[in-house]
Amino acid sequence: MSFLTVDLADRAPVRALPQEPVRGGPLAAALSRIWHRRYLFAAVFVGILGLAVTALLMIQPQYVASGSVIVAEAEPGANNASMAWIQKIGDPADIESQILVIRSPRLLRLAIDDGLIAAVMAECRSAATRGHPDEISAKKEAACTKLTTDRNALVEYLQKRYTVLSSGRSRIITIGYKSPLPETAQTMANGLINAFLEDQRETQASSRKAAADWLHAEISQLDASIRADETRIQTFRRRKGLLKGSTAPISAERLTSISQQLAAAETAKADAAARLSEIENKGARGADSAPAVLASQTVVSLKQQLSGVSAQLANQSTLLGANHPVIRALETEQASLRTRIEQEVGNVAKGLRKSYEASNALAKSLRAQLETAKTDAAAAMDDEASIEGMVRNAEIKRTRYADLVKRAGELETERRILTGSTRLVSLAELPQEPFSPKAVPFLAGGFVLAGVLAAAAALLRDYTDRRVRSSAQLMAGTGAPVFAQLPSLEPAGLVGRFSERQRALELPEALARARVDPVMQNVLRNLHAHLVLAGSGKSRVILVTSAKPREGKSFTAFALAGIGAAGGRRVLVVECDLRRPNFEASLGLGRGPGLGGVLRGEIDPAEAVVPAGRFDVIPAGTPTADSTELLMSDRMAGFLDWSRRYDLVLLDTPPTSLLMDAPTLARHVDGVLCCARYGRSQLSDTVETVANLRRAGGHVLGIAMTMVRPGTQPTYDVMPLPDPRTAAGAR
Repeated sequence: MSFLTVDLADRAPVRALPQEPVRGGPLAAALSRIWHRRYLFAAVFVGILGLAVTALLMIQPQYVASGSVIVAEAEPGANNASMAWIQKIGDPADIESQILVIRSPRLLRLAIDDGLIAAVMAECRSAATRGHPDEISAKKEAACTKLTTDRNALVEYLQKRYTVLSSGRSRIITIGYKSPLPETAQTMANGLINAFLEDQRETQASSRKAAADWLHAEISQLDASIRADETRIQTFRRRKGLLKGSTAPISAERLTSISQQLAAAETAKADAAARLSEIENKGARGADSAPAVLASQTVVSLKQQLSGVSAQLANQSTLLGANHPVIRALETEQASLRTRIEQEVGNVAKGLRKSYEASNALAKSLRAQLETAKTDAAAAMDDEASIEGMVRNAEIKRTRYADLVKRAGELETERRILTGSTRLVSLAELPQEPFSPKAVPFLAGGFVLAGVLAAAAALLRDYTDRRVRSSAQLMAGTGAPVFAQLPSLEPAGLVGRFSERQRALELPEALARARVDPVMQNVLRNLHAHLVLAGSGKSRVILVTSAKPREGKSFTAFALAGIGAAGGRRVLVVECDLRRPNFEASLGLGRGPGLGGVLRGEIDPAEAVVPAGRFDVIPAGTPTADSTELLMSDRMAGFLDWSRRYDLVLLDTPPTSLLMDAPTLARHVDGVLCCARYGRSQLSDTVETVANLRRAGGHVLGIAMTMVRPGTQPTYDVMPLPDPRTAAGAR
């Protein structure tokens, strides 16, 4: 039998698989990860919370004193309806501008001039010495003294401590000062408030007063000019007879009156002519029925009498004769009434003729007067046009005068508004409680921060940790079963729990503890049973390897050998790590040629066997650099054939990540047991090791997890039998 060279240079790295999912959703998964890293979580949480408590004790208390002013407040009883006032009420831009004014270095210098330097010095000394100004050093004293001489430095110092805020959309501005001394906080806040109010009064009042004075001077000059123009206009009008009547110039009023009289005369003339013509056109018989005649009550009365007499005459004529006295009397009365009616008609006609003649004469007179009035009105219009420019200039001056008077009144009102537009709401009072730090919010914030950072640290550690933690990880990543989880033989202790690192025992001590540990013995029996069942009870040559050093492969090999030997099997453990052998030193076997001597042909395999209690051991012998070549030789094939006289042969090989010795032997053994150390072996390394062994032709039987934290796997101990004497007594 000969070995073939296996080329694994082109092997692809195997990506580590994520840890097994946790049921219950992302939140449950996160909580599970945090619980898995609970010791790291507790350490970070306690550390951050301790820092928060320390900071709370070390930070010097700060007091904040604050007062407030209100901007653009209406004065009580004042009717402020000007546009300037309306624009200022609730104007956010005005509030922001006032805040900028308060924060300006100019106003801070005004506040400093009010004698606040002593308060600043006391604050500086207290802050520099954490409340013990008597213990101030020369350097810090010089830094505080510099504030009294360097105004720019003092202004910069104060700007960091003043706070100027507006309350939402209200017109209230809050001015606060933070200091370790409550008295200083109150003094500095009130100093800036008073400086701001005084500056507002002086600046706003002076500018408005200057504008009002200028307007009053202009009004006085304009008033004198208007009076002079009016005097000149009235003098000209009196000289030209252009004085005005009640509603218009006298000439115009006279012309209007004559025109109205002429119209009335013409109307009366026309009416008289029409009535007279109607009477004359009716003739003697019908004149009494004319409307003008009927308008006379006398004619109407006579006609009624005539109608009555005529009716009586008609009635009597049917009864009496024509010569009867009654008939004759009625006829005489009838003739008399007609004569009187004709006389009255003539009188009406004469009256109408006289009215016509009077109206005609009046109309002629009024026409003459109208022509004269027209001539006078035309002359007045010419004279009025000659002073139109003077009148227009006077009107313009009056309009300007009215505007200036109105503006002067508005400006005076604005001056009163602006003078009282910024009012004091409240001065700063002496603070009784520190503003910061407040114990409960500070510790609550520290508690929350500690929890967040601790959770972040635990999750980050868990997400970045790709070490072997569970059998499910190994089975999902390698596809090989996990035969056993060998518990750690060293209690973790408090430090070990937090660091997740345990002290590695020497091989003899570990084997001694394993022999008396019932949990370890139970797990080893299960592992041995898995290996035996995998081989159907035949002679087995098992290669035991791992990805990295110190992952428990040598311990596993010797522990399995002890279990197999205890079951009556002939077991041989062969150390195949020819470069760094440790069996002889660890087990005290004494130095000999070992496996290296066998592979070089120096001795027979039987001569290399060293008894180690109930099983045999072949150590590696003298270290050599050509281990791979020796393990690939024909002598190694012959050695493996010779070793099958044992029931169980365990080959302890070097780590696969360092040498190709294990893949070289993998295809020539009955199976491979890969070891992975709990909490130390990287999952990706173990996955790659199994993949490389399979590529080399090896049959990976399964995986053994070593140094698993105690308590993570169940036990099934032997039930103690009752004492027969105790049982008999009970019966």
